[in-house]
Amino acid sequence: MDKLLNEFTVNRPIDETWNVLTDVERIAPCMPGAALEEIEGDVFRGVVKVKLGAISTAFKGQANFIERDDAAHRAVLKGEGRDTTGKGNASALITAKLESIDEGTTKCFVETDLHITGKVAQFGRGIMGDVSKKLMNQFATNLNTMLDQQPTIAQSGPKPAESSATDAPANPAPAEKASGNGATAAAAPSEASKTGASSVRKINGPAAAPIELSDVAGSAILKRALPLVGGLVLLWIIVRRLSRR
Repeated sequence: MDKLLNEFTVNRPIDETWNVLTDVERIAPCMPGAALEEIEGDVFRGVVKVKLGAISTAFKGQANFIERDDAAHRAVLKGEGRDTTGKGNASALITAKLESIDEGTTKCFVETDLHITGKVAQFGRGIMGDVSKKLMNQFATNLNTMLDQQPTIAQSGPKPAESSATDAPANPAPAEKASGNGATAAAAPSEASKTGASSVRKINGPAAAPIELSDVAGSAILKRALPLVGGLVLLWIIVRRLSRR
């Protein structure tokens, strides 16, 4: 289990920032490599594409809020995904907390408990930390760019009721119908309440470009590869010397 700590700044007041960051459908295009595919209730499903040179893979998974405190501007999300090529799984518990810097600026603190299994875990904590930091910076840049291109959203209160009690008809139709034995029959339930099924809404957003790890964590990956490169160079020198004998 790796704990990753990140923070970024949003150029909006704290309440507006909270409304934006908890609107997963709206901010999904700002997430590098990620594409939101469908929403079912409070569960969000999508894919994250990753690329390293000629090698590419994708994680399909889902995320949902398990805690959300609108007053304290704090939320906890649980996410889990599976590599579509079978190279490993990933799960994360993400805690986000907002702090107001001034009237128009908010800082977001993100703590991620990340658990990775399979071949993708070989990159290690150093690379994961470097990657998450740079991806978070990219996300913040994309988010602020999106907000700068859109007008500030005015927070609106609850809509007034279309009609009041005094507008009700003098002789409303009875909501219940008496049965032959004098018992009262309730109105028939709707089809949705009968099935109890939640609807799945498909999201037809733009395709996400994969995250190029060599660009995001080039130095970290290079450090990881140096021992292998050094061993290959040494082997090549030995072969050359043997061939000259």
